[in-house]
Amino acid sequence: MVDQILTLKEVAAYLKLAEKTAYRLASEGKLPGFKVGGSWRFKREDLEAWIEEQKDQG
Repeated sequence: MVDQILTLKEVAAYLKLAEKTAYRLASEGKLPGFKVGGSWRFKREDLEAWIEEQKDQG
């Protein structure tokens, strides 16, 4: 199975956040992402795991 890679804009829409907020969270290391050529990218699988962790902490 191929992991789906999302852009910052797609992640913001997926999490229902402003793009600036998603960027800030990624820059602070709070969202699981990585940079490719200076642009943020995110694995959907990692985001889903992160969401579950946030639910457990809440």
